[in-house]
Amino acid sequence: MRNPIEQLNKLFDSRVRIGIMSALMVNESLNFNDLKALIDVTDGNLASHLKSLEENSYIKVQKGFIGRKTNTTYTMTKAGETAFRNHLNALEAIIKTTK
Repeated sequence: MRNPIEQLNKLFDSRVRIGIMSALMVNESLNFNDLKALIDVTDGNLASHLKSLEENSYIKVQKGFIGRKTNTTYTMTKAGETAFRNHLNALEAIIKTTK
């Protein structure tokens, strides 16, 4: 059996990325401003973390308009959900082995 620490996903080392993925696990989609408010980070910080998750195909970005204002929404992909669940399972296994 592999060491659970080896099963952790480096991409989820950041509290911001864990926050994004957690929020998207329980919401079908969220827009940029809602994510920013939930995670309490700056625009630039959030944007850079979203870009990393998108580049790894863990989230999908949809740009649109509400009236004349741009609206960018984010949803978790199947690959993202699988990767995040595996990461959470590895954390749980680590906790269980250290009791």
